[in-house]
Amino acid sequence: MAREHDRAPGEPSAEHPKPLRVEMWTFLAGVVFFLIVALIYGVWSSWEPVGTVALLLLTGLYGLSGAYLAILARRVDPRPEDNPVSDVEDHAGEIGVFSPHSWWPLVLGVAAALAFAGIAVGWWMFGLGLVVAAIGLAGQTFEFSRGPHAH
Repeated sequence: MAREHDRAPGEPSAEHPKPLRVEMWTFLAGVVFFLIVALIYGVWSSWEPVGTVALLLLTGLYGLSGAYLAILARRVDPRPEDNPVSDVEDHAGEIGVFSPHSWWPLVLGVAAALAFAGIAVGWWMFGLGLVVAAIGLAGQTFEFSRGPHAH
């Protein structure tokens, strides 16, 4: 048997099963479920076009996600979540980088409120919401490029 460091990425070993299996089978089971639901709905509603097509498209979306996870499982190394005998400590690590405080989500919320109100009130307010949204999006995107949290 080959040693652990001689494995190709995505190749299972005795210690790690294939990665992303639970996620892949969850989505592929959704394909079967929603296909059955779509067929039952189609027969029951005399093939009403909107609902039947929506359920068939939902089946396709689940299939796309399941196929993507199946392809991705061949290319990635096993995660601690894929090992049934792993400990909680194996899952520890950096999750992400979060700012300690930020005003930009508030700016984006105000922009969304202006844009949605602009649909009802007038297009000038919708445009104002888009301008504020562009400023807020740029601010949040480049928040760590300047100022006290720059890195």
